[in-house]
Amino acid sequence: MDMQALATDLINRTHTAVEQVAGLAVHSGITFKTSDIVDAVERDLPSGYPAPTAEGSLTRRDVITSMAEDILSGAMYEDHA
Repeated sequence: MDMQALATDLINRTHTAVEQVAGLAVHSGITFKTSDIVDAVERDLPSGYPAPTAEGSLTRRDVITSMAEDILSGAMYEDHA
């Protein structure tokens, strides 16, 4: 399993969900929570999509939540060079 490709795919899926949920919020005036974004990503994942399996590791929801928060805050786009 290519972990880099998996991470990139999950980031792209999360970014798409952020855009969709935020767009709905703007047009409807309804506020949203990060968990709404996570739910949208998980609903769109294909059956059998890999999830962390190591004991004590973060869940896939934890990873998506972190990604969504980084996208919303702009941290995902900061240059860490």
